Parts: sequence; structure tokens; C-alpha cells
Amino acid sequence: MSILGPRQVGKTTLARAFAATQPRVTFFDLESPVDAARLTAPMTTLEALRGLVIIDEIQRMPRLFEILRVLADRPRKPARFLILGSADPRLVRGVSESLAGRVSHVDIGGFDLSEVGADHAQRLWLRGGLPRAYLAKSDDASLAWRRDYVRDFLQRDLADLGITIPAATLGRFWNMVAHYHGGVWNAAEFARSLAASENTARHYLDILSGAWAVRQLQPWFENIGKRQVRSPKVYIRDPGLLHALLDLGTLEQLHGHPKLGASWEGFAIEQVISLSRTRDAYFWATHQGAEIDLMITRGGKRYGFEMKMSDAPTLTKSIRIAVEDLRLARVYVIYPGRESYSLDTRTEAVAIGDLPSRLVRG
Repeated sequence: MSILGPRQVGKTTLARAFAATQPRVTFFDLESPVDAARLTAPMTTLEALRGLVIIDEIQRMPRLFEILRVLADRPRKPARFLILGSADPRLVRGVSESLAGRVSHVDIGGFDLSEVGADHAQRLWLRGGLPRAYLAKSDDASLAWRRDYVRDFLQRDLADLGITIPAATLGRFWNMVAHYHGGVWNAAEFARSLAASENTARHYLDILSGAWAVRQLQPWFENIGKRQVRSPKVYIRDPGLLHALLDLGTLEQLHGHPKLGASWEGFAIEQVISLSRTRDAYFWATHQGAEIDLMITRGGKRYGFEMKMSDAPTLTKSIRIAVEDLRLARVYVIYPGRESYSLDTRTEAVAIGDLPSRLVRG
């Protein structure tokens, strides 16, 4: 099994809690020189182990993927392996072996509304879901931690993956994505700003996506006789990191910023994806202006989500078109209020604090 997610999100804590329930455990933290040295001869070491074997930050030793493939194919399996990683293995230099069909994946993100509660939705939006950022003693302390996180991510974490692009270059690109947050990806525009090729801009985007810093929300399209958008939307996945990149440390500053609506959209989208436990999430838009911010499928039915930074959202023509064209079973309009109410038979305005219960009911 693999547990994958961004750094400082709680993967190691979760693994150690699980390990405490197991009778026989061997733990390797590859950020520790001592543990890394224990795997100088990895095949010999791992082949001899029994019980549960946990390997933390596996992306620091890419050759282990090939060895784990061999060990997973043994007719008898005396050991079970739990690997933890802070990057998609496809991003890691030197990984040529796939564990497809041999491993189950658990993606872990930051705190969501079901964990912090409806009363803390605004705090979660401002600070994001990374535990140390959310639990900081003050907004100032949280912002300082997130700034350090961004710096360490660029200067150390990406280098550990074998990525040799200068930290300043990727930092500038990440800031560009923050200011573009919620927009449809335009490789030509980014390439012009970077004075680079479109392929280079695309490569930078894939790097940040593979490290769970950026989400590429893919477009949904089907044969409905309309011209539809076919490029992904881009978002900074954690709203706290978005606000750190935009230098926004308080709710007052956020509410006065031009990216307020886009910030809310990204936050609500991440909550829906987290709470629904889905990997199949899309947006839909036509060149005529109809769109839906998010669409997921559950139980063979399609559900739409529209995110509105509004005191009292109403039913719009765009939502009606999306319901009809996409055959949506229901649309939820997520807004930052406290009361949920019906807009019509298939559309409901949902207060952000009520979102977990709506998704549980499906």
C-alpha cells in the first residue's frame, strides 16, 4: 500500500498510528542518514524482513521501486510494505519500474470540513489544511510557517526529487499560477511571461502538479453540438499556500483582494473532492459562456457544484444549461453563508458548513 500526499500533511503520523496496532514493524525514514545507510544493500535487507515494513519518503531512493516490484511478485509474501511519498512516483528521476497492479493507493490531503467542523470553515479557508498552518497560535504565525514551507519546498524538496530547475524560476512560475488561480490553462501566455517555450511552461506545471502543489482540473466534454473548453483549469491546491503566495495573512486582506472569488472557488472545490473521496473530478464550460465549476459522478449519477462568493446565490441561466446538457441529477451551489435553501427541484444553495452532510447523503 502507498500513502501519497504533500509534505507536512500527516502521512508519517498516520503510518505510525497504524504501526502501533501491528505485532511486528520495521520502519525506515529515508530523510534519516542512519536509515538510508541501513538500505545500502536494499534487496538483501528488505528480502529478509517479516511483518509490516514502512518506508517513509520513498522518493529519496528511487531504486527501491524496482526492488519492491520484485519482492511483491514473490509467491510467498512474508512482509507487507507500506510506502509513504511526497511526490507522484512518475515525477521522481530514475523511477522506471511501475508498481501498477501490485499496490493500492491512499491519497492524503490536509484537514477538511468533516475534521475541523463547520464553525471553523473560515479559518480552514484562510490558513489551509496543512496541520501546522491550521493549528498555529495566530494568523501571523500561520502565515510565517506557510512562507517557510514555500521556501523549503522550492529550495530543498524539489531538489531531492532530482529536479534541477532553479528554485527562483519555479518560484516565479508558482507565483504566476497563484495569480492565475481558477483560470483556464494557457501555455502560450505563461511561456511569454517566462520567456520560455510552451513545452517548458507545461513541464513546470506538471512538476508542481506531481508534487501536489497545483491541481489541474480537467475539462469534461461530450458530443452535445456545442464548442466546449478543452484545456484544464489550474488551482493552487491548498488555500493557505495560495494566500501565502499572494501575501494575504488575514480574512480582511483576503476579502479586499481581486482573487477573493477565485480563492473561494478553489477552496470549495478541494473540499468537495476531499469529502466525496473521488479521483474523477472535472469542470465543464462552453465557448458560449455556460459552465459548471465541478462535476463528479457517484452511483452512476452526475452531480454538479457551483462555487459562489455571495451572500444569497440564485439560480442562473448557466446552471440551467448545465443541468440540461450534462443531465445532472442535482446541482449544489456552495456559498459562505449559514443557511441552506432550495433554488428549484434539482438545485440547492448549500452553506459551506452543510457540505459534508450533503455529500454523505449523495
